[in-house]
Amino acid sequence: MSAAPGAGALEKGAVLEPRTFSVTRADLVRYAGASGDFNPIHWSERVATSVGLPGVIAHGMFTMALAARAVADWTDGAEVVELGCKFTQPVVVPADEDGVEVVVGASVKDVADGRVTLALEVTCGGTKVLGMPRAVVRA
Repeated sequence: MSAAPGAGALEKGAVLEPRTFSVTRADLVRYAGASGDFNPIHWSERVATSVGLPGVIAHGMFTMALAARAVADWTDGAEVVELGCKFTQPVVVPADEDGVEVVVGASVKDVADGRVTLALEVTCGGTKVLGMPRAVVRA
């Protein structure tokens, strides 16, 4: 992975190198402890499938946090002014040690007034899992 140039070096139209994150059920347990969100759809196959989900799913905010990690990496930790998305598809996490991969990509939509706007794309297995994800950082 190459060093991040910092938000001030980003130019409109640039496509940023995607970041890939592995997500395991152990990650979900740790996130539940940190966030206080112990909803059983994030750890119990039985409960998740009983409510119509395809299996245990990652917390939406955990998935969004992965996008924030990628933004921090691309911008060398620039201050995040805005971060938002819609939770559109679940990230299904299998019960194995490998888990599943979440890929975060981005393009620079705008650079103006000391801010950089990034259009994000967050996918799992080739499916977009966050709708309209976007970040704005100080340049």
